[in-house]
Amino acid sequence: MDAEELAARWRERLDSWAIPAEIMAKAPVDPWGHSPARFATRTDRALAEPEDGPTATRLIEALGERATLLDVGAGAGAASLPLHDRLSTLYAVDTSAGMLDELSLRADKLGVPLNAVHGRWPDVADQVPVADVVIAAHVIYNVPDLADFLRALNDHARRRVVLELPHRHPMSWMEPLWQHFHNVGRPVRPVAEDCVALAAALGYPVRVEEREAPLDRYSSLEELAESVCLRVCLDPSRSAEVGATALELGMWPLPRERWVTIWWDRPAR
Repeated sequence: MDAEELAARWRERLDSWAIPAEIMAKAPVDPWGHSPARFATRTDRALAEPEDGPTATRLIEALGERATLLDVGAGAGAASLPLHDRLSTLYAVDTSAGMLDELSLRADKLGVPLNAVHGRWPDVADQVPVADVVIAAHVIYNVPDLADFLRALNDHARRRVVLELPHRHPMSWMEPLWQHFHNVGRPVRPVAEDCVALAAALGYPVRVEEREAPLDRYSSLEELAESVCLRVCLDPSRSAEVGATALELGMWPLPRERWVTIWWDRPAR
């Protein structure tokens, strides 16, 4: 298939993750929401124990001793701030002002010059200059128009584009719980290979590395249960029931995810 067909298939598969309207209407809170405080904790952990996996390795290679980095879907900076001593300027884009506030606080403490842009990529791409290296970590499964997203990343990189994402949709592991509580199945696709295929069809010289995630998804069964209540549209008062169900279904402890690093270099300009 060509890039247009692959992009249409990606959108179709991502659309299939929509929560049925009758379930969504009863959700106590937005099941797709993210907590800036939780992301900030991840960033602090990444700063305390910098990761040496393929994503960090490919970023460091391209950044060298001092360079500009664009972090798209930056969150609180878990992918970019651990590289603070190599950054001349960090450009960060995120749809959450709260996330960017957390990132800004940490960038200031680290002495990293920061240009933060609140908005959705690539809608705000014209507000961001070209950077030496571009990273988009754990955002791809939130992107319906993936071809436009990747093109804008590529256009904003002088040296290299790096993506990191789970091999499967990050909520796919909850399938048994959706079945148990709502009698609703969850999709199988898209997966990382679908992103790789589209990037290659767009003409990018894609390279791929895969590994086990460096961290567990949750530190306790209680934390898992709280997250499931949010994502599966259940009242938080049912967290003990959710935890017991997860145990009965053999879902605890959860196996670690498989993370995929996708990257390509830009021709010299």
